[in-house]
Amino acid sequence: MATLRDPYQVLGVGRTATADDLKQAYRRLAKQYHPDLNPGRSDIEQRFKEISSAYGLLSDPAKRRRFDQGEIDADGAERANPFRTHANRARGRGGAGSDPFGGFSADDIFADLFRGREGRARGSDIEYSVTVSFLEATAGGKRRISLSNGKSIDLTIPPGTTNEQKLRLKGQGMPGSGGGAAGDAIVEVQVEPHPFFTRKDNDIHVDVPITLPEALLGATIKVPTLDGTVALKIPKGSNTGSVLRLKGKGIAESKQGNGGDLYVKLKVVLPDPPDAELTQFVEKWAQRRSYDVRKKAGLE
Repeated sequence: MATLRDPYQVLGVGRTATADDLKQAYRRLAKQYHPDLNPGRSDIEQRFKEISSAYGLLSDPAKRRRFDQGEIDADGAERANPFRTHANRARGRGGAGSDPFGGFSADDIFADLFRGREGRARGSDIEYSVTVSFLEATAGGKRRISLSNGKSIDLTIPPGTTNEQKLRLKGQGMPGSGGGAAGDAIVEVQVEPHPFFTRKDNDIHVDVPITLPEALLGATIKVPTLDGTVALKIPKGSNTGSVLRLKGKGIAESKQGNGGDLYVKLKVVLPDPPDAELTQFVEKWAQRRSYDVRKKAGLE
């Protein structure tokens, strides 16, 4: 039978580690050794189970205390009781009529003692982490994850899920003791950034470049949204920094609040490389007309 490793060594913490120390160590190791990030690696899967088991034991104050006192092993199993062996030896030496327990066996006494101390205890929660794309988080979806007990389960990603939001899977944590309920699996969702969308509450923001003619003369252009492109009318005389709103094109109503909008911030972009004819026209135009944009902005 394989020797069980000390759970403190598995998590890389000292015996005086606080609950926060244990949680930080577990999160760091879980992200490194999660089977979803190391597909096909049986050794990694075994390591992840060992890490989860160690955290499950040490994060439970009662189990940690019993482990530190030598009452249970690293797997949570009861150790041999030294008091019982001592009592049996004493009874063998005393002979008839010298029973120090007054007619009750030492086994009965110790069984009652430990039965009272154990009681019914809920199992510990186990924390996991899963990474999803920006669009998967906003629209919602399913993601299959592997649990430390070897089971695979479909996790529902609710629409509008935010970065580092935690989802709870009831009864998928460590088993309880004495008939107690199992703990839960707590899954922290990491949302990947999007190339051009950013989120603020349930609103979506996007910067869209436009040409000089589109800015001066106005135009209808196509802009991206969470569910495809739509036509957007650019007013005449639009400038860099102008913001246009597409109502209801943000994230649909979620636990974070009502449905949001899409805000399009315009950015006027000159031709690249510079156009000679445009340059000549601006040179002549600037000789007859000028305007001070920095003074108006209070920079002079």
